[in-house]
Amino acid sequence: MHLTRPHDGGGEYEAYKPRSPEFRAAVTALRGLRHDLISEALAYHPLLPRRLDKGLGRQLPGRLREYAVWTPHALITAAGLIVMLIASDNWGHGAATNLFVGVLALVPVLLTMVRPVLAFWLSFGGTALSFQLLNGASDEWPWMAGSFGSHLVVLTVVAIRTRPRTAAWMWLLTGAYGLIWEGGLGGPHYYPSNTVQMLFVSALSLLAVTVWHIRRDAQQTVTAQQTVTAHERSRRTLLEERTTIARELHDVVAHHMSVVAIQAEAAPYRVENPPPELEKAFATIRENAVAALTELRRVLGVVRAEDYEAPDAPQPTLADLDALIDNVRGAGLSVDKAVTGAVRQLPQGVELSAYRIVQEALSNTLRHAPGASARVEIGYVLGGLGLRVVNGPRPELSLVKPSPGAGHGITGMRERVSMLAGEMTAGATDEGGYEVAVFLPVPSRDEGDV
Repeated sequence: MHLTRPHDGGGEYEAYKPRSPEFRAAVTALRGLRHDLISEALAYHPLLPRRLDKGLGRQLPGRLREYAVWTPHALITAAGLIVMLIASDNWGHGAATNLFVGVLALVPVLLTMVRPVLAFWLSFGGTALSFQLLNGASDEWPWMAGSFGSHLVVLTVVAIRTRPRTAAWMWLLTGAYGLIWEGGLGGPHYYPSNTVQMLFVSALSLLAVTVWHIRRDAQQTVTAQQTVTAHERSRRTLLEERTTIARELHDVVAHHMSVVAIQAEAAPYRVENPPPELEKAFATIRENAVAALTELRRVLGVVRAEDYEAPDAPQPTLADLDALIDNVRGAGLSVDKAVTGAVRQLPQGVELSAYRIVQEALSNTLRHAPGASARVEIGYVLGGLGLRVVNGPRPELSLVKPSPGAGHGITGMRERVSMLAGEMTAGATDEGGYEVAVFLPVPSRDEGDV
């Protein structure tokens, strides 16, 4: 739909012409100027204490850290006092006038800590008023020495606390202010104006601040991306470990379900003249076992990779730990094994998870502490199985360097323990080694029958 307007000489209508890109750019720029330096003129933006969670700030003692957080406020106040001293040093004027001129230079600098944009406008007013109070008795105009330093500090601090676009507007308005003084308000024209010097020095300062802004934004972007990447990597690692566990448990459960189906089918033939109810019960058991096995293969089969092949040998159990330890010893790791309690057969899922946990703990010792000694403790206790794998510190004279892994080991252990509703702790020991302690609950047969 086109908006129309009447011609000056008749009732005909014509469509409005579209605005040019230059016009739209000018309108956008003026809107930015109004938002940054007019709408935000009275905005309250207090300068917050400095964060000391990075760099050298974290190494400061507690008492000193309490004061170090106010470093930005102290620096701004010190800069304000310096420009105040410069502004109040004027020969031929009374102490009251010098003090007032000094305060005019100090107040905008201090105001940058609470109302930064208002401080910029107040700096202009203070510059003009100082020049009039001193009757232009200086070879520096329109910015006298104190006003020059005060306005430069205000520009820098406001640029740091706002955005590069605001800094650009302030720099342009500073130039316009100087041109107005030179062309309209006048000054001691037998001295050259110092507007060019102000623009040059402030441009260098604002350029440095802009580069700092860009670098900080880039660091924040990189940090955010690294956080997302780390989260995705952790999530992918978790899924990979769960997939591995699901593959192994699929083989274990499928084996047991197959045995149930076969035994249910063969059971009626072991009883002479079984009653029909018994035959029907065993047939129902077999049908349910076959249906569960089919559903298990259908659901859990999707977690298999395309190149995954089912193992030919049964999944390992705690009875295979001696072979694992001998293999690790062959790789150069000194390992001791201790078993306490009455050794008994545990559910195959528990046996498999316990074996994998010990295997991963010893592998971590080989990778992260080559040359160290390790000890594996297995405790058969009432209600479950306890595991403890601890290694000593890496020898200082060891020629083999640690080879950090992908960080999947601990995640995999925790997933296995969580799957069995167990408990696990892992962390460094006081001696400089590392310890993994796990408890896997195993209900007694009486509890399982209830």
